[in-house]
Amino acid sequence: QAQLVESGGGSVLTGGSLRLSCVASGRFVSTYGMGWFRPAPGKEREFVAGISWNGDRTYYSDSVKGRFTISRDDDENTVHLQMNSLKPEDTAVYYCAAHRTGFALSDSARYDYWGQGTQVTVSS
Repeated sequence: QAQLVESGGGSVLTGGSLRLSCVASGRFVSTYGMGWFRPAPGKEREFVAGISWNGDRTYYSDSVKGRFTISRDDDENTVHLQMNSLKPEDTAVYYCAAHRTGFALSDSARYDYWGQGTQVTVSS
């Protein structure tokens, strides 16, 4: 079992930055792959970024590549999503997720645990 709690959302202007954090609690969370998702038209959860259990593999959607960076701090059981050059189309609730396989996955159906989400609003 794992519990995930996101924080760091807020409102910024176009071009601004935010840093989301996800604190994971549970016995084996340091061995889990982690990811960030957001809703999108026609999709309940659109993949944003993923990171493997040891941080050596990261994976991004084309829409955020070059602007967002996912990282993890296993001493703090925390995963971060640094979001730069934000655009209005990045506005969404961002969800942190974890899966037991440990890989960097983009398929939301493969994830076992989900947080409650944190709202990000980007205005022009």
